[in-house]
Amino acid sequence: MLDRAAGLSPRALQAIAELERRVIDADGGRLKLEWGALRSRTGDRVEDLLWWEDDRLLGFLGLYSFGSALELAGMVDPGARRRGIGTALLDAAVPIWHERGAEQVLLIVPRSSAAGQRLARRRGAALDHSEHALVLSRRPTGGEPKDSLSLRQAGITDVPVVVRLLELGFGEPAGDVADRLASRRDRTLVVELSGSPVGTLRVTRHGNDAGIYAFVIDPAWQGRGIGRDALRRVCQQSLDEGAGQIHLEVAVENDRALRLYTSIGFIPVATEDYYALPAG
Repeated sequence: MLDRAAGLSPRALQAIAELERRVIDADGGRLKLEWGALRSRTGDRVEDLLWWEDDRLLGFLGLYSFGSALELAGMVDPGARRRGIGTALLDAAVPIWHERGAEQVLLIVPRSSAAGQRLARRRGAALDHSEHALVLSRRPTGGEPKDSLSLRQAGITDVPVVVRLLELGFGEPAGDVADRLASRRDRTLVVELSGSPVGTLRVTRHGNDAGIYAFVIDPAWQGRGIGRDALRRVCQQSLDEGAGQIHLEVAVENDRALRLYTSIGFIPVATEDYYALPAG
């Protein structure tokens, strides 16, 4: 039975977690389910699709909005594959993304998932980009702290600064920056060198897990150990505050960033392919 869920009950969240464990036990790696978002669903619109049979969750697909883009991430119970559950969940998502007017819809598929890769190809999806997922669960290593470096939480007056840094780092206009800075769930930080902003990053915390996103050092200041020092400080603070693991993603072609992350102790755990789904 397909359940179009507007908000997730404690029972549903527990069932999703149990399904995730079964899938990872069978396939390894990790799934990008964005647990912080799942636990914070507002309940004012359908954002998750669940497939139940005999009170057991066999399939799940989450919809995650990022500006005009929509990302889809899901899973099917290893014992219930090749029964069309993944296809049914994806079919149910189509009218939702049409209703929202999403300009781009990306299906996130672990590279190790043969079933997910087949589903993406059957839907006529084209590979948009790929990312390595990394995890740190111990004290970060390497590098000496810089006395001139500091980190502070960004405020609403920092929107132009953060927008500029994100555009320098990612080469495209940054959206929803004001909303991110106003978020009570996440922290956006500004990296300063002798009082001048040279970088930014966003830190999330959900239960035992912390995440680092949108990490940028102004290209004019790269290669001087600033990014390494800032990242080490943020990771150590997250661990000191009780995080058991810290997650981040990096584009597969960004060898420089990958070397930085692994040099302080991050370990690659999965590679995820983002497939652009056709509008129809």
